[in-house]
Amino acid sequence: MSRMHHLMQRLGMALPLMLAPIALVSGGRLAAAVSRAGGFGFIGGGYGDRAWLKREFDAAEGAPVGVGFITWSLARQPGLLDLALARGPAAVFLSFGDIAPFAGPVRAAGVPLLAQVQTVAGAREAVAKGADVIVAQGAEAGGHGAARGTLALAPAVRDAIGDVPLVAAGGIADGRGMAAALMLGADAALCGTAFYAAEESLAHPRARQAAVAAGGDETRRSSVFDAARGIDWPAPWTLRARSNAFHARWEAAPEAMTAADRQAYPRGSCAWCGTARCRRPWPGWR
Repeated sequence: MSRMHHLMQRLGMALPLMLAPIALVSGGRLAAAVSRAGGFGFIGGGYGDRAWLKREFDAAEGAPVGVGFITWSLARQPGLLDLALARGPAAVFLSFGDIAPFAGPVRAAGVPLLAQVQTVAGAREAVAKGADVIVAQGAEAGGHGAARGTLALAPAVRDAIGDVPLVAAGGIADGRGMAAALMLGADAALCGTAFYAAEESLAHPRARQAAVAAGGDETRRSSVFDAARGIDWPAPWTLRARSNAFHARWEAAPEAMTAADRQAYPRGSCAWCGTARCRRPWPGWR
């Protein structure tokens, strides 16, 4: 059996396509819809909210879905992993941080562990620490990520991890992108932004509309919106989002933003809509 078919069989997939665990956007309904359509959906646990997580597992209504966390934030609330594992997820997805403290409990529960990485060294390290599947995320990805492009990263990771299943992510939005990912050596593709505008998405309707109307040329990768939210994301990860006037003002020096500047941001334009009506304009907004 090929790697791809083994991965698809293990996760119950008819198609080599996964929904990324977009924080507070990939809820139970969206994850379930993707899984029921033949792909595999992840609930986006993000920074960690116990009540939200329970609610979204309920919303999946028993569909085979996984759950994902921002790893450095999960380390501050490790009990959330216990909560998630108690709900019987079909897989766990960890991104941005050291998976070592969590790999043991996940594997002890008999649940496949996916680790998202942005470098070849990161892929080797994740395999050594117990990841069952590696997700190679290129810089084209929306939301948080790093610097290397998917086209170069995916085949390099493929060569580095041997027969460990590989999922490619970053800039994949249609069948052409998925086909390219498979040709680069991936066994499946992970999409986030492509599902952001889905009816089942938890994104604000205005944000969904703006995402559809926008193009990739309108996005930027920086730490501006993290600074605006007062979230100290560790290096080297930055956030890709739609640029706006606030972003343009602070792009050169987000570290110069004051508390007053951060307080002013929610009263200004949101990153997707360009208005003050949407208060959850990007993954992770709380």
